[in-house]
Amino acid sequence: MNVEASPRIDGDIRAAVTAELEWTPDIDAAGIGVTVEDGVVSLLGEVADYAERASANRAALRVRDVTAVVNELSIQQNSTPMSENDIGKEVEHALRSTINVPDTVKAEIDGHAVTLTGQVEWDFQRRAAARSVQYLRGVHSIDNRLNLTSRAAAADTADRVRNTIVRNSLLGVEAVTVDAEGDKVTLTGTVRSWAARRQADLAAWSSPHVTEVYNHILAKSP
Repeated sequence: MNVEASPRIDGDIRAAVTAELEWTPDIDAAGIGVTVEDGVVSLLGEVADYAERASANRAALRVRDVTAVVNELSIQQNSTPMSENDIGKEVEHALRSTINVPDTVKAEIDGHAVTLTGQVEWDFQRRAAARSVQYLRGVHSIDNRLNLTSRAAAADTADRVRNTIVRNSLLGVEAVTVDAEGDKVTLTGTVRSWAARRQADLAAWSSPHVTEVYNHILAKSP
């Protein structure tokens, strides 16, 4: 490893992340500080709401050579904060109004923090539940504790997930190893972007025989 090159590389990444934050319309980049160490980006400062915090996280992950994001952005306190009861009503309405969120999803409200509990059939339903409440006024954090219902294991789970990854345009030529044990899948290897890493994750979660995915893939440019 060329240690002397690291500061230059991290400086380039920091400049690129800052530019991406400034380019993203729903982010006020002026209030966000960026530091980078060995490809790991830390976001510091205050944002208006949880949606902006999540958007900043996604923006940083879009940048090439970013290996991880530590999101330390805090939410600005509103001068007229919503009560837990008001937030609860908004969250309940959002969950029940979202077509791909089943009635098994429940929400617990603690201050401005929302915890989602219950069981769903698919990971896309778990993600849909979180998305349905992340843009609500008064929500500062979401703890998604939704579990997938138990599924029967299959002997060819690893092969089917691997074939799905190969079919994907972001992943077909990259080195991803798939290991399956029962209904649990572990992904390892190195891909060229965080988007490719995420795509491999989605491929594994789409299996009808998987309830847990351990994604240890590294996102690193060649």
